[in-house]
Amino acid sequence: MAAKKKIITLPKVIQIFFYGLALIAVCSLSLLPLVVLFKISIATPEMTMGETLSNFGAFYWDNYRAAWDNSNLGQAVLNSLIITLGALAAVVVASSMAGYAIARYPTWYNRAFYKIILVSMMIPAVLSTVPLYIIMKGINGMNTYWAMILLLAAQTLPFSIFVYTGFIRGVPHEIEEAAIIDGCTPFTAFWHVTFPMLKPVTASIVIIQGVSIWNNYGQAVYFLTKSNMVTIPLSINRFFDKYSANWPQMAAAAIIGILPTIVVFVAFQRYFVKGLTAGAVKG
Repeated sequence: MAAKKKIITLPKVIQIFFYGLALIAVCSLSLLPLVVLFKISIATPEMTMGETLSNFGAFYWDNYRAAWDNSNLGQAVLNSLIITLGALAAVVVASSMAGYAIARYPTWYNRAFYKIILVSMMIPAVLSTVPLYIIMKGINGMNTYWAMILLLAAQTLPFSIFVYTGFIRGVPHEIEEAAIIDGCTPFTAFWHVTFPMLKPVTASIVIIQGVSIWNNYGQAVYFLTKSNMVTIPLSINRFFDKYSANWPQMAAAAIIGILPTIVVFVAFQRYFVKGLTAGAVKG
């Protein structure tokens, strides 16, 4: 009998050291664009781009005040907040109920609807711009909150339903059956028993779809044309003209626009990975 080969492994401390180095390298590469953006945001207007990145002593904070005033950024933040919160509320309510129906009642038409949802995820949103423009004009939805909320909610529904369906399939249905025996209807059993158990996947949807809606430019540029209805991406676009760009103020406005998404991620990050991986595996 041949002798077993002895497997040589690195000591645990060395493994942890190399894992730590890899983690630091990945984090550094991920944060580098944000660091460069912040450095540009505090550069003086007279600096060239090369001077901005090489000079670490300049801190010109007036760019933030100028960016806030020159691009009507306060109104843009309010508009983005209204549209994002409204669309997220609609997405969470609609996609959680749709995912529950697909997972708990696998009839042929529910399965067919689920397949249509999966196919629709493959269609780029830009292909629907012209039809959506015609619809928005027809329903007088141009430059309105409600139409933009419904539009962005509809675009983010397929992925949200997919994730909710996969997660709910892993939730024991006996809990709901016990609630129904105690007198609940399937509707009340979902909202009072099942939905509170969906915090991880709901947090994942809020982060992923919230960032997508907050940063939406492709639809907003066509359907929000009035100056008092612009969102943050449209407001940042004001710092560019045909031949030049105000890079320091643009970077300052971008930093202001990024801050709310960072706050949301920090608030929900403990649920994020758990919810997304559970939905992917169980689906």
